[in-house]
Amino acid sequence: MLMPPFELHHPVSVEEAVALASDLLQRGEAFDWVAGGTDVLPNYKWRINTKPHVISLAKVVEAHDMTSTSIGCTVTIERLVSSPDAHPLLAEAGAKIASSLIRRTATVGGNLCLDTRCFWYNQSEDWRRSIDWCHKADCGTGADCRVIPNQNTLCVATYQGDLAPNLMALEAKVVLVGPQGQRTIPLVEFYELDGMKKNTLAEGEFLLRVELPEDASQRVGSYQKLRVRESWDFPEAGVAASWIPGDVGSLRIATTALESIPRTHVEEVEAHLGGNGNKVDVKALAVSIQKSVKPVNNTALPPAYRRKMVRVLTKRALSALGDLG
Repeated sequence: MLMPPFELHHPVSVEEAVALASDLLQRGEAFDWVAGGTDVLPNYKWRINTKPHVISLAKVVEAHDMTSTSIGCTVTIERLVSSPDAHPLLAEAGAKIASSLIRRTATVGGNLCLDTRCFWYNQSEDWRRSIDWCHKADCGTGADCRVIPNQNTLCVATYQGDLAPNLMALEAKVVLVGPQGQRTIPLVEFYELDGMKKNTLAEGEFLLRVELPEDASQRVGSYQKLRVRESWDFPEAGVAASWIPGDVGSLRIATTALESIPRTHVEEVEAHLGGNGNKVDVKALAVSIQKSVKPVNNTALPPAYRRKMVRVLTKRALSALGDLG
């Protein structure tokens, strides 16, 4: 499919990228950020919410930096998988993303900022026009949501990124940069429960890097993913878990591909710790997490099946961590 026309910008530093974004905002020009482009560019070919300007972060030197506790937004998934600096949990999750060819281009930042997906949204422009659009891409028509009919106040498109729950399980933070300056927030606070808004990025901001706490290296983790095919496909459900061996209170669990955001399950974990705090009721915890998620019918597999599989994936992830007491 032919790409729609847009102007591509190539800043070479964070300062230049921010200045360019500020200038476009002052001129009232809409734009998108792009890193590897494996999500943004296919959407553009489908004419999904295209913009007249695209700012590439590919030449921003700082965005390529990677250490054991810091990962730049343009670090490729393939580099994350193969680097000795990468946490084993992130390498495991990265190896389950798409295909080897896509992993060579797709980036950490792009995966974290992945657009939400839906049957009614990820279609060609002609197809979407034939059904009179949907709430997320209504082309100014005020169209209702196709998943939950007769409402146009909330988009329930599903977030289907793989890295977010794993980074949440490692208690990562993200550094955001924009015309208003730089700020650092926990990754769990980055996402917003709305398929259209998706995250808390302010106008003109972009995700520069991910930062891991010093004790992340002590954590052992596992990522379990449900998908139609073992390669290529987005997750239909995903469960990430990590802990510091011997410290049950450090257990963290996060899920993805079940709602409009990936999210942690702190309350469920705390509710199923043993009375003396040194063991976990794995079966009860898996059921509790299953009950807490609310998938809708807008991905390849039925929501009831995806929800049932959450219990299975949780038990598998926890079993991979070793003896939880």
